[in-house]
Amino acid sequence: MADVLSPPSAWVERFAPLVPNGEVLDLACGNGRHARYLVALGHAVVAVDRDADALAAAAGDGIVTSQIDLEEDGACWPFGPARFAGIVVTNYLHRPLLAEMLGSLAPNGMLVYETFADGNAAFGKPSNPAFLLQPGELLELARMHGLRVIAFEDGVVNTPKPAMVQRICAVKGEFPREAALLPSF
Repeated sequence: MADVLSPPSAWVERFAPLVPNGEVLDLACGNGRHARYLVALGHAVVAVDRDADALAAAAGDGIVTSQIDLEEDGACWPFGPARFAGIVVTNYLHRPLLAEMLGSLAPNGMLVYETFADGNAAFGKPSNPAFLLQPGELLELARMHGLRVIAFEDGVVNTPKPAMVQRICAVKGEFPREAALLPSF
């Protein structure tokens, strides 16, 4: 488990401020670094993880924690359609969840997703292809589910450690174009 005081991912910090007002899902939340950041932005957060100790660290005002092992045999997606204004996922991939997860994104909702990609074996774990996105996989997922891509990256990062990652920020429905002004760096 990461340090409780770990900062949010730079990708999440960049795009979470664009998430519309409403409830946000932090899927595979770990110790809650993104849940806490989202609460600080004014969102109510549902933080989901299978690790009870991680959820205990994630708990806080504005955060509802839920211990669910979504990879367990027979597990089904526990959230209804069009519920979340935003869904944040980092360092997690379980392909059988993706379609239902995106179905829980509300109209105009935003997906902020970042995880390991094919080629990460050169940097260490994960190296199993089941846990690595294939080239363009997040772009294809967005296309198949009618999401408009705000930003996409696929390549090597050096922080917090060297890794091959793929990340996307995409919106469902008629997200107002003027709301997608990208922050200047």
